[in-house]
Amino acid sequence: MEAHSFTLEILTPRKRIFTGPVTSLVAPGELGYLGILANHAPLVTPLAPGKVVVRSPRGQTVTVQSAKAGLLEVYGNKATLLLDSVGG
Repeated sequence: MEAHSFTLEILTPRKRIFTGPVTSLVAPGELGYLGILANHAPLVTPLAPGKVVVRSPRGQTVTVQSAKAGLLEVYGNKATLLLDSVGG
């Protein structure tokens, strides 16, 4: 994994959506969008429905639509998104 990347895992109750290295994550917090980069401070926060935008180390951008609320945990250069569901 590159020095400016971190591991992201996106999970729903039914399946794992994504696991791998990314360079940035933008997620819909309850009070506004949150930007996460490598070596971010530890964080646990609820998420609102909305667009989750992920950038890969190769510069590709992927957007996932969170249909319901969720939770974001950042710890030890790893981010975990727990989403009730995606799409819609």
